[in-house]
Amino acid sequence: MIRFVFRFAGLVALALGFIFLVHDGTKSIADQTLYLSSVSSTWENVHQSSLAALQPVVERYAGTWGWQGVVKPYFLDQPVSLVLAIIGAILILLGRKKKPLIGYARD
Repeated sequence: MIRFVFRFAGLVALALGFIFLVHDGTKSIADQTLYLSSVSSTWENVHQSSLAALQPVVERYAGTWGWQGVVKPYFLDQPVSLVLAIIGAILILLGRKKKPLIGYARD
């Protein structure tokens, strides 16, 4: 059952990543400049107070270096479509079915 949830959430994340990729592409074509929406700007548009509340939590458990050195450059400053595609791929890999053992004796 949990594999199904992982696969479903992974497919939803991949679909959202594709939607954001198309959105950025159409906006780039319309403005004739390259436009990539970052995770932080999208998160601020959706729910600004939760992003502001995340920083003290990360700094409390991982220190200032955890926020400035890891979360901000490797997560918040990246394109939304890329982050959602990576998260979706990881969830799909976690939810994949195990291959049957053929040729091995089962005990």
